[in-house]
Order: sequence, then structure tokens, then C-alpha cells
Amino acid sequence: MARKTLTVMITAEGRDKGKMFVLTEMSATQAEKWAARALLALGASGVEIPDGIEGQGLAGVAAIGIRAFAGLPWHLAEPLLDEMFRCVSFVPNPSQPNVVRGTAVGAVGPMVEDDIEEIATRVRLREEVISLHLGFSISAYISKFRQASTMTPAATSSTPTSPALSE
Repeated sequence: MARKTLTVMITAEGRDKGKMFVLTEMSATQAEKWAARALLALGASGVEIPDGIEGQGLAGVAAIGIRAFAGLPWHLAEPLLDEMFRCVSFVPNPSQPNVVRGTAVGAVGPMVEDDIEEIATRVRLREEVISLHLGFSISAYISKFRQASTMTPAATSSTPTSPALSE
């Protein structure tokens, strides 16, 4: 079975509007190693890692939370961030979606610096890489979590909660 892919078209205003990217899932081995390095980096930076989380791969990393990554020193975070972008390929001409630059099989060459010109695009692509691997949207989960945490106690008791939030 082929690895999962996701096509992302940038619609936000800015220099990247209209650009197309293809994201390709890491192999199981690569994803497991990435998650292990991320967990080790988090542990080395003082983040408390719950027992048993190491067996959960990328889902375990997501369970710890994006906030934990904000505390990582740059020398630990940079290689993890760089590796995420190995999943990203750029489609120079959306009318020819099979011609890509990046690390995808069959790419015509590596991505170049100007393929992504906005920081917001890089952030969006990282979110999409994580979602591709986990099967759910991290940003949607965080949004639901924030909404649930800002409810008053009276509203919380009469409002059903999402199963994803109660796990």
C-alpha cells in the first residue's frame, strides 16, 4: 500500500497564495524514529513525559502537546523541524501536479528557498504534516480544547463534551 499524500493549496493572502504543495507520509520506521527523537528531546529539556507514552509514536508526541515543544532549545528542535519538511514537495505549476520539487519520489529536484515565502505557509504546512501522520487536525483539536476550557462551569455541565477532549 502506498504512503498517504495530501495536496495543500495555499489560499491565504500573501506571496504564497495559489501555491500548491504535496505532503507525503513518512515511512513507519522514519516516523517512529522522529517521534522517539522528539520525546527524547522533550525529556532532555525537562518536559515531564507520561509513563508509557514512548510506545505511542507520533500520537504520543501530540498528546504531550505543542506547548511542550516551545520549551525545546533550538539545537534540539531544528533537526526535528527540518525533518518534517522532508515530507513537503512544491508543485511549481498546479496545472502539472505530477511535477514536483522536493524529496518525493520522482521529484525533478530539491525545493528552493523561494518555494515558500511566508512564515504562515511554513506553519500551515507543519500542521498539515502532523495531521497527515495522525489522522486528525491538531489545530482543530487545540481550538476545541480552548473553547472547552473557556466555558463557565454552568455552561460546561449542560454542554456535551467531545470524545476527543475527554480522552
